[in-house]
Amino acid sequence: MDATLRCVELRPYEASDEQPLVALWHATKIHAYPYLPTEQAYTALDSARFFREHIAPRCEIWLAVEGDQLLGFLALAASYIDRLYVHPDHQRRGAGEALLEKAKELSPGGLELHTHQQNISACSFYEKHDFRAVRYGTSPPPESAPDVEYHWRPEVS
Repeated sequence: MDATLRCVELRPYEASDEQPLVALWHATKIHAYPYLPTEQAYTALDSARFFREHIAPRCEIWLAVEGDQLLGFLALAASYIDRLYVHPDHQRRGAGEALLEKAKELSPGGLELHTHQQNISACSFYEKHDFRAVRYGTSPPPESAPDVEYHWRPEVS
């Protein structure tokens, strides 16, 4: 597989994107969270149900695509990054950065998010893009795992 991303396009989510988005999200969660037994136990149907009931109704969703291939997605609820996932086969090639830039464009006053402290690659990614850890805590049940809250605020000149 080519290590460089040639052309990332961002486009808004459409209802017909649900199945490939959920498949990408489910596979990426299994890969990213080996330390979360609850995530490992969820089925693709569980992920689809959660997406339909909790994410799609309340988030603005953007997709990163290359041609007809879905690379990742952003789910933004006002200034809160609810989800930002890039399939493991496409990480470190620009899709995540493009989605994060879209979030900054949509919420120019600042952004917030939570991630797991054990998700070192996500923490590094956000810190590289000027997010600052502002609080350490524990995610809500059923995970109840150590998490970190990040904020991004635009530079004031």
